[in-house]
This record gives sequence, structure tokens and C-alpha cells, in this order.
Amino acid sequence: MTRIGRLFDCLKRDGRKGLIAYLTAGDPSPDRTADLVGALVRGGADLIELGVPFSDPIADGPVIQRAGERALTAGTTLGSVLDIAAEIRRRSEVPLLLFTYLNPVLRYGLERLAADAARQGIDGCLLTDASVDEAQDYAAAMHRHGLDTVFLAAPTSTRRRLELVARYSTGFIYLVSRTGVTGEREQLSDSVAPLVRAVRAVTDLPLAVGFGISRPEHVAELARQVEAVVVGSAFVRLIERHAGNSSLEIQLEHFTRELKHGFGVHA
Repeated sequence: MTRIGRLFDCLKRDGRKGLIAYLTAGDPSPDRTADLVGALVRGGADLIELGVPFSDPIADGPVIQRAGERALTAGTTLGSVLDIAAEIRRRSEVPLLLFTYLNPVLRYGLERLAADAARQGIDGCLLTDASVDEAQDYAAAMHRHGLDTVFLAAPTSTRRRLELVARYSTGFIYLVSRTGVTGEREQLSDSVAPLVRAVRAVTDLPLAVGFGISRPEHVAELARQVEAVVVGSAFVRLIERHAGNSSLEIQLEHFTRELKHGFGVHA
């Protein structure tokens, strides 16, 4: 079992819900990412999604797109993200999920990535644009190296697609709260509850909801429905605004703690 699986077992045993934090590796610079992850963990983040910057991020809104551009300009590659993961692992046992697109993986090599990711301390992988209809080889390669494979389920997913997501996912399933791209929203989508019910009908895996979540009240509302909540753009925007500030890590830790309070838990 990976650190991801152990995390969700622990959350269930303790009657808690998880906070999953996304950041773009290499933003504002590769040598700062491990420190930013440390701040997230101190604030109460239970799992880190380590985003690989990509030049054509079709699932990401403008905030994460800009982060990717900054990270690429700083020289961040898939290989250097794995090096960052290794540095994080030297400091922490926080579960790490590699969040990337298919093209960088194919260029790197699927089997090579699975082996290198496992060696560098990654626990699983989420390919945002990978078709679950063609997931067998990808999932098999990851599983051979002890990595979880997390797939996305959306409000538009058919019953057949949800069944495939359930078949090939390990660790947890990532529910997209609404159609469209990542980004902060004032209100949560009404499509979350029906999607949760539809996915519960085909799997017993833990569920996490992401896209558009940026406030403690969002966290509180979703915690009643799923095992974990994913926050991304709100963290990335904070990093963007305060990248040149020596107090960035402190601010990131405090904001994480605020979000965690949405669970009614003081980290």
C-alpha cells in the first residue's frame, strides 16, 4: 500500500477528512518548491499534488497556466520535478501525487517514469488528459512499480466511463466539481452531489473533489460528502502574489491552516 492508501485508511480510522494541496513544481523556482511544500504540510495539508509545468495545459485556468509558464522559464522539467520530489521526501513522509499531462510522460518514457518516480518518492500519478478507455498499459506500468493511478470523474462522465475510472483508479478518485478549467469560484457547483452519488454507485474508493475550491466554507460543505477536498488555484495565486516576499512560506502555512479549519480541525 502506498502512502496515499495509508493516508485514507488513517483518515477513515480517525473520522477525519483530508486536505489535498496542489502547487506547480518550479514556481517561482525549482529550489523553492520543497520549502513551499513544507509550509503546506505544517499548515495541515495531508497530500500534495505536485504539478508538472506543461506548455499546453488544457485543463488549467489562467492562474495555473501562468504558474506553469514561470516554472518553465525557470528551467523546470519532468526530470527536475522528480528531483524536487526526492528533496521533499528527504524532509517529509507526506504523500505525493504527480499531476501531469500525457505528452511529457510519453516523451520521458512511461516505464522509465514509473521507475524513476517510485525511486524518487512519488506515490502515484494523475494524467489529466489520459483517456481512461486506453488506460490499461499506463496503469499496469505504474502498478508494477507500486504507484497509485488516480483518474478524473466529471459531471459529464457516462456510467460506462465511471466504471472504467473505478476499475483503473487506485488510492482515490478525483471528482471534478464542474465542467471547464481549474480556478477559484465564489460558489460550489450544484453538480457535485449527483456526481458523488454516481461514483459511489460504482466504487468503494475514497473520493476527493477539486476545481473551484478556495474558501473554508467550501471545504466545510464538501467534507460532508467526500473523503478529501482538493485546493489548487488559491494556493498558486498566493504564491504568484507573494513570490518575492520572504514571508511567503508563513503566509502559505496560515492560509492552509484556515482552509483546514473548514473541517472543524485545528491543524
